Amino acid sequence: MAFSSGGNNGPMAEINVTPLIDVMLVLLIIFIVTAPIMTYPIDVALPQRVINPPPQLREPPPPIDLRIDATNQAYWNNSPVAVASLQQMMETEVQRDPTNQPELRIDASSDSEYETMAKVLAAAKNADMKKINFVQP
Repeated sequence: MAFSSGGNNGPMAEINVTPLIDVMLVLLIIFIVTAPIMTYPIDVALPQRVINPPPQLREPPPPIDLRIDATNQAYWNNSPVAVASLQQMMETEVQRDPTNQPELRIDASSDSEYETMAKVLAAAKNADMKKINFVQP
């Protein structure tokens, strides 16, 4: 079989397929070696369905509206309270039913001081309040 060089008229337009064949043979060997490994079963302990009655859903208590106005006065459900007494009030609400706490909705004025908000959040954390929501204007 004779190959023509085509002269020096332009680039050669033939593809060298030898490296492609080498890669294919290597992949074939890899698949032949790994195929028996993939046929061994692997025991997996899947969770089983437990037939228990669903837990009784309790109605959540009414939310607590805590408003802080521009003068840094706190209002607990529209009743003025001192910021220092908020933690005790929150602890009382949590102790009623720790698993079914009321939602604390905080509505702070944009003109209130950050220090007041920090005290309110620290009181909520120390009282172990879980449901805290911020009301956006």
